[in-house]
Amino acid sequence: MQAIVLAEIAWAVFALLFFLLFSVPLPGQGRPVWYSIGTSIFEVVAYFAAALLCFRNWRSPQIVSGRNVWLSIGLGMLCYFVGGLLFTYWETGLGRDAAVSPGDFFYVLTYILLIIGMFLAVAARRLNLEIWQWGIVAAITGIGVLFAWLISSSPALPSGSSLLVQPAIAQTAPATKPSPTRSPAAPAKRQAAPAKPSPTPAASTPAASPTPAIGQPLAPPPAVDQTTPLSTAQQPPAPEWAVAVEELLKPLEVPLGWFYVVIDVLLLIIATTLLLAFWGGRFAQSWRMIAAAAFSLYIADMWFKYATTRLPDYQSGGLLEVFWVFSGVLFGIGAALEHDLSSRSRSRAGGRRRSA
Repeated sequence: MQAIVLAEIAWAVFALLFFLLFSVPLPGQGRPVWYSIGTSIFEVVAYFAAALLCFRNWRSPQIVSGRNVWLSIGLGMLCYFVGGLLFTYWETGLGRDAAVSPGDFFYVLTYILLIIGMFLAVAARRLNLEIWQWGIVAAITGIGVLFAWLISSSPALPSGSSLLVQPAIAQTAPATKPSPTRSPAAPAKRQAAPAKPSPTPAASTPAASPTPAIGQPLAPPPAVDQTTPLSTAQQPPAPEWAVAVEELLKPLEVPLGWFYVVIDVLLLIIATTLLLAFWGGRFAQSWRMIAAAAFSLYIADMWFKYATTRLPDYQSGGLLEVFWVFSGVLFGIGAALEHDLSSRSRSRAGGRRRSA
């Protein structure tokens, strides 16, 4: 168990360092493809490992919290893993900027299964919360609802005016084609003023360059616009089936947006209740990790909703998206701690029976 926890922590640290070092794009350039692939690898590996650990708890007949709890959470982790693969393929492989992608269906299943698993965990434990604890649940619920409403109803800000992100992020997207994101972004504004037209039509015709004399150095080639990445011009057109799927799923953009907002608030409520219900118990440590994982998922989702709503030309891969990786890591640590504690309890019970 200790090796698993250390490996999960190391994965989270490496992910944080990767985001810290490479999340801010260089001026005049977007985030490279290898960065998007790297963030996706950190994310999907964390959730796949969490799914395996949850399924190990489900297969254990002595698990204290109930096998159905971990089956539901494990299926949710697996759905998030598949959704992450599909989203990466859609964004990086096809280079598409889709409001709704096939990966969203697996993200929806993830939240539904997480809600079911965490609700079963709460229902299996008698809630004897005190008044001040119910007050905490109500306060966090109110803050979560208000925060989600403010983010969902706020208009987009002009480029570079956000206080929560470096101005370079909003200004580095190419002017000709924005980088693919999980939601459509407004086109970037050109920073340079257009050149004045020539007074005579004849002046617009390029003059023939004189032939250089022998031994005379050639004239330097014309300057190339460095603001548009070469990958944009070399990006192959998307397959017709991908365009057809996007058009088919486009009407679901608004309902899915509100679904994510509502389900995030519900997840925050259940996580708070779990944290208070299991506080101080023998198995409190594992469920503290599960509650922290739910909080991390809420933070990452709210940041992404804020960024795609209020930051023009936002490119996925911002620093706060590392909380998605933290969420998968914390789910895995919680599952590992639960399995270890259940194994120890079973060993102590078997030792007492043998001594009797």
